[in-house]
Order: sequence, then structure tokens, then C-alpha cells
Amino acid sequence: MRPFVDKVAPEIWKAAQAYSAVVTESASARGLSSQERELIKVRASQMNACSFCLDLHGREARQSGLPQQKLDLLPAWREANVFSERERAVLAVAEAATSLPLTDEAEADLAGARHVLGDDAFVAAEWVAITINAFNRISILSQHPVRPRDAEGKLVR
Repeated sequence: MRPFVDKVAPEIWKAAQAYSAVVTESASARGLSSQERELIKVRASQMNACSFCLDLHGREARQSGLPQQKLDLLPAWREANVFSERERAVLAVAEAATSLPLTDEAEADLAGARHVLGDDAFVAAEWVAITINAFNRISILSQHPVRPRDAEGKLVR
């Protein structure tokens, strides 16, 4: 096991948490709903194969009111007709920010997302995507474990 970067350098982790809180507050103020923020976090975490963040943000997405069906269909969001235009826009941002460098298709997706969201919510979505990608890397490099939970989300001992 490698050292947990958040435990070995707690002052940096504290600053990362503070930064994340500012991103969340700013995104909310710019019209990005908690469900939209969680869609970004779950989709980026899926793409990065970050099990710790998937576990955490899957629970938080459900707590925000996202239906399980949308979470189940998230990997196929482009084919599923259950996502709103705004949800599709934030998912396009999540994918573009996670799969760098930007392709022509990603650039087109971002232009479409900006049109749907407007500049404020679009930039907020980008910041949420940037932030979850950083946290994915912290958890992946630290090999943060996923602890078993019961059907209600409570830790199993």
C-alpha cells in the first residue's frame, strides 16, 4: 500500500477541501444544481475508475434526489432518453474535462453545453469537473479503500 497523500500532507488536504467548498458554493451561486454537480462527479469518477469517489458520490447523488435509473444509465447517457438537456450538457462537460486533450467532438460538445447552460453555469460545471478529477487522482494514488455498506448505505462491520 502506498501512503495516503491526504494523511501524509494534511495541510494540503485541508486546503484542497477548502478549495472544493468554494467550487461548490460558486457553482451553486451560478445556477448549477446539486443533482447536476453530482452527475459530473459520478461520470468523471466512472471514467477515471475511481472506486472510492464512485462510492461516495453515488450515495450523494441519490441523497440529492437523482433517480437510481439515471445513475444506472450514466455510462450510456448519450443513448438514454431520460436525461434533460441541461443534464446532457453537464455530462458533456464532465467527459470533455476528464478525457484530455480535447478532440474536435469534445470541442463541439463544449460549445453545445455552453449554449444550453450559459456562461456562468458552464464555467461552474467546468470547475466541478476539474475538481472531481483532482480528487479522483488523490483517491486513486492513495488507494483509498471502499468499505462495504448495507442496502441503506450504512457501513458493514
